[in-house]
Amino acid sequence: MSTHQFDVLGLGNAIVDVIAPVHDEFLVKAGLHKGSMQLVDEARAQWLYDAMGATTIMSGGSAANTIAGLASLGGKGAFVGKVAADEAGHAFAHDIRATGVHFATAPAADGPSTARCLVLVTPDGQRTMNTFLGACQNLTSADLDPVEVASARILYLEGYLWDPPAAKQAFIDASRIAHGAGREVALTLSDVFCVDRHQQEFLGLMRDGVIDILFANESELHALYQTSDFATAVAALRQEKILAAVTRSEKGAIIVQGERTWEVSAAPIDSLVDTTGAGDLFAAGFLAAYTRGRPLDYCARLGALSASEIIQHFGARPEVELSLLAEQSLYLREAEAPQRA
Repeated sequence: MSTHQFDVLGLGNAIVDVIAPVHDEFLVKAGLHKGSMQLVDEARAQWLYDAMGATTIMSGGSAANTIAGLASLGGKGAFVGKVAADEAGHAFAHDIRATGVHFATAPAADGPSTARCLVLVTPDGQRTMNTFLGACQNLTSADLDPVEVASARILYLEGYLWDPPAAKQAFIDASRIAHGAGREVALTLSDVFCVDRHQQEFLGLMRDGVIDILFANESELHALYQTSDFATAVAALRQEKILAAVTRSEKGAIIVQGERTWEVSAAPIDSLVDTTGAGDLFAAGFLAAYTRGRPLDYCARLGALSASEIIQHFGARPEVELSLLAEQSLYLREAEAPQRA
């Protein structure tokens, strides 16, 4: 197929985020590991919700955030994810369509309710996430439109999909369709604990040619190669036949493709409020530039700029048009020559 309908089609968990500021003591009392994401059942989700206090509710989900960010940058995005036919599911569908993203997945008429992620944000901006997957687990290969998948330049998958078995099969089937149409497939590792659960399988996805582009943060890369040394992890990454983008918080990002390396600094911010969605929006900026054929160091800078917007407010969806932010950005205009390593 020589034409494409979408720049990026994301496949992921359709989740409504429930966000609240808390102090570290709350995490200790609740027995939560700061900065982690854990899966919870509906009863535990309700207990945490009742204990959280004042909340902000908005649509989320890792891949959905990325595709919404892509749309804010002027890209053509589509998202596949399962919600229930309930109030939260209707809100999710409305919110993502309002960003200009194509979302046509049929809601589940029965079964568990729409997924919720309870995001606890401590004063240092770190987020601790407790996810009730709910209807997300009903995502199957039957929810895929092969024509849509084949028409997207990039298929973007989130690592969290590797938990529910049916979604895992949809992940594999979508990759096969994309590659059959000559497209590229990207994976975000999602979370350190997700990598811990599926480390060998994620390595297999790279080495078996299932994915072409990898997104990870520094901690996830350490977990993938089971080393605490960043240089050792990067050396291992160089051996994979993929393009990889690794975010390093305030240290910026590094792009690795075989022996070639591009490093970029972090985009400046006024204040750190909430790191929720930073990696999702980095991927949005990177892919928006990548699908336009921009140089890889520019792709990383647009990713870093997009992430910088999201961490300065609560929630993982942009509060400004990222395309306008990019037009006005000195950080992008004053791009340094890529550093080779």
